[in-house]
Amino acid sequence: MTALQQQGQAAKAATYVLATAGTARKNAALNAIADVLTERQTEWLSANAEDVAAAKEAGMRPAMLDRLTLTPERVAGIVDGVRQVAALPDPIGRVDKMETRPNGLIIGRRRVPLGVIAIIFEARPNVTVDAAALCLKSGNVCILRGGKEAIRSNRCVAELMRQALRSVGLPEDCISLVQDTSHETANELMHLDGYVDVLIPRGGAGLIRAVAKEASVPVIRTGEGVCHIYIDDEADLDMGASILFNAKCSRPSVCNAVECVLVHRDVAADFWKKALPLLDEKGVELRADPEALEILGTRAVPAEDSDWDAEYDDYILAVKTAGGMDEAIDFINAHGTQHSEAIITKNYFKAQHFLDHVDAAAVYVNASTRFTDGGEFGLGAEIGISTQKMHARGPMGLEELTSSKYIVYGTGQIRT
Repeated sequence: MTALQQQGQAAKAATYVLATAGTARKNAALNAIADVLTERQTEWLSANAEDVAAAKEAGMRPAMLDRLTLTPERVAGIVDGVRQVAALPDPIGRVDKMETRPNGLIIGRRRVPLGVIAIIFEARPNVTVDAAALCLKSGNVCILRGGKEAIRSNRCVAELMRQALRSVGLPEDCISLVQDTSHETANELMHLDGYVDVLIPRGGAGLIRAVAKEASVPVIRTGEGVCHIYIDDEADLDMGASILFNAKCSRPSVCNAVECVLVHRDVAADFWKKALPLLDEKGVELRADPEALEILGTRAVPAEDSDWDAEYDDYILAVKTAGGMDEAIDFINAHGTQHSEAIITKNYFKAQHFLDHVDAAAVYVNASTRFTDGGEFGLGAEIGISTQKMHARGPMGLEELTSSKYIVYGTGQIRT
């Protein structure tokens, strides 16, 4: 067996323990993880500092470097997130429905873990802990495969979490890290049939598409975010400018950041007078269509066809002029990734039309796309934003990390 097959075998064996561990034991493990990350955060920060130094030397872009970097404040936030997961209701064992059939059979449907969840992600060491915590609370064993940029951070924190599991009597293989970050090992993980029940890729569009195309195990697509905001001709333009600035600039490297703004031509000149001073604060590069260029002048550069489908993860914004809402909707449905889309309008009926006709996991009226997040949606936390329509869509919390089994009580019934 290869090293990864052995890891998969150990993970599968751990599922039989974790699936029936009970809420109290899982919560004890989560609190032990929070404790050890607090007590030994210096080790994690030191390992992360080595990753950051190597990334800087390799020329990593600032937005991606921000994703990689840990600080004491960020560690405190991660620890708080683990404790929040421990405090969430446990979905495992809950019976969704129970009914008695005419033949006397009592049939119910009970929530159960998915099993072994493999997660392939890029340079975000916080994901290592977030994903492990959510999997643990939902009774799932996880195999984590991070990018090479964060390997020191991930090795350190994975070992700390495994020590926490041992301290409460759970198998350490409930959480494991793929030590080899080569493409060959990632490819092997995508084909670990018989061990991996679900694979979740978290990262940029290239990673997600490659995993979805290559994997032979079931995949939940997450995070690919080409998000839009449409500024209607009946919009509050000050509100629109503020929302656009937040959606683009508060954290441009995340999947719910806006990548393209569509502005109704009747209000375009007035809107840009309000929006440009805000975007100038962050030096946002604008890539505009010819009609928008007439207004923006040298403040923008001509957009290319590829800009309408780009996930920049940076201070870059595509600008499109729209003749009306239906034109904007058609454009969004053609170029979006079914993640998060928004309309800014004071017209109730237009808002409802937009909600009805835009195909996305989250559709907003007069609010920033940056709210598409498990915590903001009241789920406590999330393992990713699903952009597909099977099983789960939108922020994936504990409920979305479960499946179901039918439980059937009889009194000797046989089928004739």
